[in-house]
Amino acid sequence: MATHITMSEKETRRYPVIKDLVDGKINGTEAAKKCMLSVRQVKRLKARTRDEGVVGMLHKSRGKRSNRRISETNVERMRTVITEKYHDFGPTFAAEKLEEVHHIAIGVETLRLLMIGWELWSPKPRKKNGQYHAWRERRARYGELEQFDGSHHDWFEGRAPACCLLASIDDATSNLTKLQFAGYEGVFPVYRFWWEYSETHGKPVSIYLDRHSTYKQNKKKSVLDNPEALTQFERAMEKLGVEVVHAYSPQAKGRVERLFGTLQDRLVKELRLRGISTIEEANRYANEEFIPRFNAKFSVTAQKRGDLHRPLTAGETKALPRIFSKHHARRVLNDFTIRFESRWLQLSEEQPALVCRKDKALIEEWLDGTIHLYLREKELSFQELPERPEKQNAPRVTALARKGSSWKPPSDHPWKRSYKTQKQMVETY
Repeated sequence: MATHITMSEKETRRYPVIKDLVDGKINGTEAAKKCMLSVRQVKRLKARTRDEGVVGMLHKSRGKRSNRRISETNVERMRTVITEKYHDFGPTFAAEKLEEVHHIAIGVETLRLLMIGWELWSPKPRKKNGQYHAWRERRARYGELEQFDGSHHDWFEGRAPACCLLASIDDATSNLTKLQFAGYEGVFPVYRFWWEYSETHGKPVSIYLDRHSTYKQNKKKSVLDNPEALTQFERAMEKLGVEVVHAYSPQAKGRVERLFGTLQDRLVKELRLRGISTIEEANRYANEEFIPRFNAKFSVTAQKRGDLHRPLTAGETKALPRIFSKHHARRVLNDFTIRFESRWLQLSEEQPALVCRKDKALIEEWLDGTIHLYLREKELSFQELPERPEKQNAPRVTALARKGSSWKPPSDHPWKRSYKTQKQMVETY
């Protein structure tokens, strides 16, 4: 009965050489060079081939179970844990959790094959990229460019309403510098993000973001009327001396786009495992625990040493409430009121600056919800009226200014003297 022997390609190439060695056609040194083996290993193959024939070329462990094979008990234990807790985790993340939480060390590729067999993971098809995108070199130093964006997603998987996650990642190091959950990607949430960022890290050289209406004027009418019109965010960054760069495609800021793909996988599952279901808890966990662990795993070394973040000056720190506020220009009406979003603000009679009708005042909405009025860098005092004031036919006040002084000049003061008297005194002098 014929016996079928399966040999590897390497064994098939080596067999004729060892056969020639057995037959005395070549010596051991030549055989070792042709097989790219040591002389000692060639001697062993020669002896086994002479005694067993072609079977002597086969590896002795072929067909036997590996000594490092995972026991069936551990395999079943991993299957139970993954099915109960990590059924939707990828092999890499699941392997990390098995070692971190359950103290089970296993290779990622081994676990990938096991999860495919358990039908808990489907191999991803090879990516077909039909469009060419040129690679952009990273910036050289930390703090030179921060990629920033927001992602609306069901971050709490139904345990709380869907919200927006604001994130910034350093271009040079891939360091995740800040995360902040917010209700929406509006001016005030973005202001809070960069206020805290500036106090913690300092001011980056530039910020790379998309053309969302919060960051860029996109209305054709506004752009045509004033090509240099700035959004509230651009104005605040200009005041801090931070350059704002707008991307024309998601691929241009691919680092932060890929970041959200990772966060929607890893961060969502971490919040689930810890039972976090509020924005406050999520913000605390993200910045105190998640970011340090994320950076330890995924960050890279910058091309050049140094941190280009600039600390806030004392003047900038004091002015942060004004910098990170919404600015609106409004006219002073005839009765010295200012209308702002269906609210009526009555200016007080005494002001630190001269206020005339039709003056254009600056209204600032601060993050704490308060409203402040400014005219020529002087803060005006006012009170909010419960309803629209009644129209006056003949306004008696022409302007608002400081209260007049009570000082009166004496009788011999130059103001009291006549022109003729003053002229005589000058001629006599």
